[in-house]
Amino acid sequence: MSLTFNATGDFSKLVSLPTPEISSAVNSPTFDTHGTTVIAVKYKDGVLNVADRRATAGMSIMYDRSEKILSLDDHTLVAISGSFAKAIEIARFLRHSFKYYSRSQLQPMSLDGKLSEMTKALVQNLPMALQGVGTFVPVLSAYDTQSGEGRIFVYDPMGARFESADFAAAGSGSAPIRGSFDYITRTKGSFAEMDLQTALRECLVLLDIAADLDAATGGYAKIAPSAKAVTKDGILNLNEGQLQEVLEQMRDGIAPEKVNVAVEKVATDAV
Repeated sequence: MSLTFNATGDFSKLVSLPTPEISSAVNSPTFDTHGTTVIAVKYKDGVLNVADRRATAGMSIMYDRSEKILSLDDHTLVAISGSFAKAIEIARFLRHSFKYYSRSQLQPMSLDGKLSEMTKALVQNLPMALQGVGTFVPVLSAYDTQSGEGRIFVYDPMGARFESADFAAAGSGSAPIRGSFDYITRTKGSFAEMDLQTALRECLVLLDIAADLDAATGGYAKIAPSAKAVTKDGILNLNEGQLQEVLEQMRDGIAPEKVNVAVEKVATDAV
């Protein structure tokens, strides 16, 4: 279409002329690998994180042994869902940022400082998120050494932060199990009143339900989920072999009232 303007011009006519559509999005296939369901619950001594191991890209299963619970320091865990590559990149950046601060200032970074650093990282990632690439939703669990309690914080992709009173979940399988959290707290009491083994049992049941209802959440057929806890004593890793034994009982229709999974304190640099 050819457009002709006279010398005097008329602005109202100019803005009423048809213009070609401008699209900021490029319709090209993306191959972003995504993590799926992660769960965080408070318990008596801290915060327990449980996550499946499946990473997907579209309708394809890319990896069945991904680690979605990452330590940032001795009292901070982040569970990731969404873009796996970007989440790993930001987790590594935050880990080094916290360590640099503690060494340069001769004291650990405050909890508020850690939360603000996560917000900054998400804001810096916003241009990629708006393009549909690199979006991820973290659940940050920390042991507050000042108040002496575990705390859970959920972020949205734009950096907004919300503190959860008792539990949180993120990923594609989190919506189907939202009502199950309420059922557990109403019939069995708050997660914060449970010990580690009881909270673990409930989380394994929740993750099993998520795997049944969400195709992108990995089940227990081959690989056990990962489970870590953050306490005043540091990061605890729950034994994968014993987790698998509990899951085999659950697959047989026997959900034990009490599980007994060994825990091991892990150095931050080794997680």
